[in-house]
Amino acid sequence: MKHNISVEGIKIYAFHGCLDEEEKIGGHYIVDVFIETDFTKGALEDNLEHTIDYVWVNNIVKNEMSIRSKLIETVGQRIMARLKSKGLNAKYKVIIRKLTPPINGDVDSVSISIGEF
Repeated sequence: MKHNISVEGIKIYAFHGCLDEEEKIGGHYIVDVFIETDFTKGALEDNLEHTIDYVWVNNIVKNEMSIRSKLIETVGQRIMARLKSKGLNAKYKVIIRKLTPPINGDVDSVSISIGEF
């Protein structure tokens, strides 16, 4: 059976971007992780070992976002690789939003989305 788990609105302050100022000043980001899996066994047994641990997901996002990159595309790929590295029977989608990007316009955010579903 297919089930969905979402860890949404992970708020991070990080230093990504191509401009020198972004490396020094940083900016606000919001990351969402969507997971398609089968958590039937976890639900029936009320056992975290048979589902996705939200803390694990949040820690991966925080750790990868703390590593400076010029592109949020690069950070998204790293987050996906870490999620997949555990070898769980799951599909993942990651969205990273950079709030108020320095692009000489009145823009709320820019974002990337990487996913399998």
